Amino acid sequence: MNWCEYPGWLVGSEVFQNYGCRMFSGLWMTLELVAISVTLGFVLAIGLAVARLYGPKWAQAAINGYTTFFRGTPLLCQLFLVYYGLGQFRVFWTDLGLWWFFREPFYCALLTFVINTAAYQAEILRGAIQSVPRGQFEGALALGLHRWATLRHVVMPQAMILALRPLGNELIVMIKSSAVASLVTLYDLMGATKLAFSRSFDLSIYLYAALIYLLLVEVVRRVWDRLELRLTRHMALR
Repeated sequence: MNWCEYPGWLVGSEVFQNYGCRMFSGLWMTLELVAISVTLGFVLAIGLAVARLYGPKWAQAAINGYTTFFRGTPLLCQLFLVYYGLGQFRVFWTDLGLWWFFREPFYCALLTFVINTAAYQAEILRGAIQSVPRGQFEGALALGLHRWATLRHVVMPQAMILALRPLGNELIVMIKSSAVASLVTLYDLMGATKLAFSRSFDLSIYLYAALIYLLLVEVVRRVWDRLELRLTRHMALR
């Protein structure tokens, strides 16, 4: 069965029958945005966290300013600055061969989400690394491990366990915050919902969207709980 042809089978609502397919297409775009941005943000956050802790003073100051700005300003403001602000420099981006990127709302939203979540994840990882007992680092160095090898093989695995829960919370926050992408003409789940409401004037369509977000968050929460339980089961035996 093609679910796009029979969305009414799920919910006996005329508005959902008419726009359910579009909403599920928007849901796929939401999942794509969140998955890519959180993954890229995590990779970037690792480098930022390590540089913030062990890098030169100028790098620490720059990263501190970066995380302070992106954690202290609204995501919507950041999205407008990227989409409308950087989009004004069309000639400049064209000369660099990057106008194809900044003219697309999807890529602008993706860039905004990446740099936003990277700031939050960097602070989460920094705090987790600092929470690892100093003796772990000193013991590894005493055994002859290089500083970066110690960080990679001894400190980071323990830090990741400590950061697991807040990283899961950040993922859930990004799922809900991704709704702002609809404000730059992107037809994600919320964008498709707004379109459906503008044509039907049926407020129940927002209820269906809220339930889809709720279901998505609940699935992520349960999966993350199982993951955390599996990765920390050795600690429960102490």
